[in-house]
Amino acid sequence: MTSVTIRILEGMEQGKVYSRLKLPVSVGREDENTIQLNDDHISRFHAKIQDHSGRVILTDLGSTNGTKVNGHWVQVRILQVGDVIAVGRCMLLLSEWQGEGDAQPAPSEPDPFRTAYVRPGGATIEDDSKHLDFVDPLPGSLEEPSALFPKGRPELPTQLNSLQQVQLSDLLSFVHERIGRVVKQAVETPESSDGRNVQCDWETWSKLIAVMSDLSDYISTINTPE
Repeated sequence: MTSVTIRILEGMEQGKVYSRLKLPVSVGREDENTIQLNDDHISRFHAKIQDHSGRVILTDLGSTNGTKVNGHWVQVRILQVGDVIAVGRCMLLLSEWQGEGDAQPAPSEPDPFRTAYVRPGGATIEDDSKHLDFVDPLPGSLEEPSALFPKGRPELPTQLNSLQQVQLSDLLSFVHERIGRVVKQAVETPESSDGRNVQCDWETWSKLIAVMSDLSDYISTINTPE
């Protein structure tokens, strides 16, 4: 039996980990979903992750606002560990999957079946038409969300004792060092009509996602009452 582990990187459930879920896994706003997300931009039954011929398949269930994998709009997509799934205002990380003896392809291995695509009105892997109850999109653009801190970076906490100062310094140094690794490996591409762009390889991208995952854990822990 194939199982997956999903980490919530952004959203109201940020920091939550769904460990070794047996496939199929449904994602949506309703309680009946395996992964229930509290977000009005997510449809009642938004997407499904399932096993298909030994591969882990993500299928958008005709959601109102669509699904992205690694920044690409998709209808159906073969997933690999490290893929980031965006639904509504939530980001999910596929951090692990285990099959029955079949090792997953390495991220660097060519796989012609991983191409992201959208088929408007096309058929999905199975008939999920019973789940096509949509929510109305909220006003505003999903592409350009407002800044979380429009007035700039927040102030540092005050009145910390000596131990707390060292702990805070270590935490910020940890994040600074990890992000610095990514910045040093990113490469600017030749200028085009779209302006200046920077690209990075999969290993560098994975390091950045790992930092985001660590930060999600920290934020969740700090904001969870004892």
